[in-house]
Amino acid sequence: MSKAAFIPVFAHRGASAYALENTFQAFEKALELGADGIELDIQFSKDGLPVVYHDPQLSRLVGTNKLVSDCTMEELLRFKLGKPWRRLFSSYKMPAFEAVLAWANIQQMPLNIELKSTILDNKSGLIHFLGGLALPKGSHFSSFHYELLEIVKKHRPEFETALIATKKIKWDLLADYKAADSVHMHKRYYKPRYLEACVTSEKACRFYAIDGTEPFLTNPHPSVIGWITDFPDKVITSQQRI
Repeated sequence: MSKAAFIPVFAHRGASAYALENTFQAFEKALELGADGIELDIQFSKDGLPVVYHDPQLSRLVGTNKLVSDCTMEELLRFKLGKPWRRLFSSYKMPAFEAVLAWANIQQMPLNIELKSTILDNKSGLIHFLGGLALPKGSHFSSFHYELLEIVKKHRPEFETALIATKKIKWDLLADYKAADSVHMHKRYYKPRYLEACVTSEKACRFYAIDGTEPFLTNPHPSVIGWITDFPDKVITSQQRI
């Protein structure tokens, strides 16, 4: 059976089990391990440029009590990233999205671009970002925030959008989320109720927090179009790819 017959595997923040999340090292490792796509997070710098970073605050990986949106791109790209005791000697840096996109287009590596909550405060920046954006085939946007997906659909209707499920999602009214083409869910939602809601609403789904041990990997539900994982190699192996 060919690789194309299997469900695509997206490396969560890159191969984040093997290299620091949302860095070029994690993205390159995902490519090396055979991932079919990359999941990453974007926010905007103080000067309105997209940067790849997960947290609104810089404290966890940079060690400074600032917001991403309070720093210019020049400042953000200078920071060393890592755990406190390793940061001083770290080679990890925060990448500009523009650089990651150029790499992804060369590699034809699909991107799952998660729009973070901070973008709610810079919707004009998102609109500007979407203009003229060229993504690798198979790329899509995801967010916990439905109104950001509405902006994507309004300005770039050809891009796939995915709503990340929370406890607040109205499963019985899933079809009413018209700006979302698909749903991204934690693997605890891999249950008949939620899968059937996707089928009824004609929405595909992807599951995250996959680690390669899940029994459903070898016989996935027809509505599933992607796995999101820190361990792309393990999930690929679990699918028994040849």
